[in-house]
Amino acid sequence: MRTTGPATPPPPPGPARPAPARARTLTEWRPEDPAFWERVGARVARRNLWLSVLTEHIGFSIWSMWSVLVLFLGPEYGIDAAGKFTLTAVPTAVGAALRLPYTAAVGRFGGRNWTVVSALLLLIPTAFVAVVLEPGVSYSTLLVAAAVAGVGGGNFASSMANINAFYPQRLKGRALGINAGGGNLGVPAVQLVGLLILATAGAAHPRLLPLIYLPLIALTTVVAALRMDNVPTTRESGPALREITRDRHTWVMSLLYLGTFGSFIGFSFAFGLVLQAQFHHQLDTPVKVACLTVLGPLLGSLARPFGGAWADRLGGARVTLATFAAMAVGTALILTASRLHLPVLFLAAFAALFVLSGIGNGSTYRMIPALHRAKARHRALADGSVPAAAEATAQRHATALIGLAGAIGAFGGVLVNVAFRQSFLTAHNGDAAYLAFLAFYLVCSALTWTVYLRPSPHRLSGV
Repeated sequence: MRTTGPATPPPPPGPARPAPARARTLTEWRPEDPAFWERVGARVARRNLWLSVLTEHIGFSIWSMWSVLVLFLGPEYGIDAAGKFTLTAVPTAVGAALRLPYTAAVGRFGGRNWTVVSALLLLIPTAFVAVVLEPGVSYSTLLVAAAVAGVGGGNFASSMANINAFYPQRLKGRALGINAGGGNLGVPAVQLVGLLILATAGAAHPRLLPLIYLPLIALTTVVAALRMDNVPTTRESGPALREITRDRHTWVMSLLYLGTFGSFIGFSFAFGLVLQAQFHHQLDTPVKVACLTVLGPLLGSLARPFGGAWADRLGGARVTLATFAAMAVGTALILTASRLHLPVLFLAAFAALFVLSGIGNGSTYRMIPALHRAKARHRALADGSVPAAAEATAQRHATALIGLAGAIGAFGGVLVNVAFRQSFLTAHNGDAAYLAFLAFYLVCSALTWTVYLRPSPHRLSGV
């Protein structure tokens, strides 16, 4: 009988092979394909959305840090109210200017890659102000520190451009609203941290504020590097930006966003100083002012996702028109309260204005992708172009407009602070600024109706 030899022993176990690393760039991305979205897309998009919210939130906190730091600048710093308004306007201006290159960077380097780089850049202004902020520091040094903080303002544009590519058209309003609203919450968050420092350590310890944020920046950078994805895109931000500048809708939408986001960020930076200057007898300590300062940005940030969701359901133009009309009413109430010196009415009307600006932020940004999709459908019907190519063009143009409108809208924050500065310099109150805001909101209301809602055979439907 044939026998078999002993079985060959298995080879000794070697080191376990590591699991393949998750690719940093997705191999395919088709959010408009329902099967792909249900199988893969929704999960990946949600993960990137929440990480985007986290990193953008920290960026907003660093950008708006000076809205809190000016409350620490007591008489020992030798800075008057006009000088403080300048310190809050400078980071707003720099952040506005950076939004265009930050938007282009998403297409050039990838959303995940640029999120990591932009998060690392936040370490520079945070560490700088932690080193230099003390009595005796020169005003020019403070201006430089405020200007460098503008890098936090650029994060919003790149984050929104990135998330716009992750979601299908039917969900863009909600997704962009959540992304922006979560980021906007960085404003009241840093103000709340500043309030806690004022209430516990006191106004003599402003350096604690940036020191708290340094480890948070490092943590969010690591998480973004490990868990975010790049969407495969073409690097055509420059051509797309040049193309949309020839479209009148680009400038209309930018003006509308100037009215909504410009109001939100401008009031967020200036509100504490306005209260301090206009009601200094009732609000005679930085803690009292800080307690009220945090309320407006918090309400506006929480309202933004509702603006996007309502725009998805009712139409962005309708929600935007109603918002601007209500903002005009709210500003008229603020002007009345200022002239009659009614602090309760003043605070209530300003809180309503913050909420309305947040709703308008969500609805106007929802209008951008809807506008370019409507233009793509119209173009495909008119010249017989391929629908898929028209949709791709619409995506590129919408992303470019998100960056451009974001930059112009952020510059509105500069105008708000300049308006308050001049009004308090000349009349020692904000009445002239409130009149200017009222007139602008009425213009935006008329523009929204005329371009997007007035019955006309040339009107684009679905905006």
